[in-house]
Amino acid sequence: MALLGKGMLVTFTEVAPEDELEFNEWYDREHVDERVFMPGFKRARRYLAADGATAVKYFATYETESAQDLCAPDYMKVLANQSDWSKKVMGRFTHFDRLTVTATVDMTHGFSGAAGLARLFPKPEAKDALRAELKDKLLPEILKRNGVHGACVLENDLDVSNVGLKAQGKPIPEDQQQEWLVLIDTATPVQARAAVEALFGADRLSDAFGVRTVDVNRGAYSFTFGNQR
Repeated sequence: MALLGKGMLVTFTEVAPEDELEFNEWYDREHVDERVFMPGFKRARRYLAADGATAVKYFATYETESAQDLCAPDYMKVLANQSDWSKKVMGRFTHFDRLTVTATVDMTHGFSGAAGLARLFPKPEAKDALRAELKDKLLPEILKRNGVHGACVLENDLDVSNVGLKAQGKPIPEDQQQEWLVLIDTATPVQARAAVEALFGADRLSDAFGVRTVDVNRGAYSFTFGNQR
């Protein structure tokens, strides 16, 4: 089974150690279900950083029919009117980052226990060529590796993202750039790390596409919880 739609909300979150127990209980008992059963939403999955080289401890994905579901009026109402528990937990975030993305390459398959994740900012003039290279050559190569089940390319929709920022009363950055994510589903975190390093390590994409390894945020995660309709 591929992704359950073309849209996805991706969030990156951290809290203080003393708040993690309640944070995880809130996420698994309220927040995931609240989002999954909203119009347009299909499936949510949560992940935990699996090694010390992964920058942000928690990330989550919420699959939707399209990125536009993430700026729909019903969703904006929820963002503006969170539950008391949500307000309490979210008020303790020490790190929060959200992307509203469109899946432009979808080679996912089934459910996996881990994920490799790369975050990058391709140069505008290289995007079309990089997307084609990932679709036609690089990801098919990665999918041949032991324990690799699927992969996708996710491109942030800035127009949709800005609607969300406005709903939360946050300013829109003047120097916005479109961020891409490459998500690789694997059986184990070790295989996730190996896959993401094979794809973006050793400046493999530097000469042809201007994507330097040092500029790509690479992480390995283990799957913790999910739900779907």
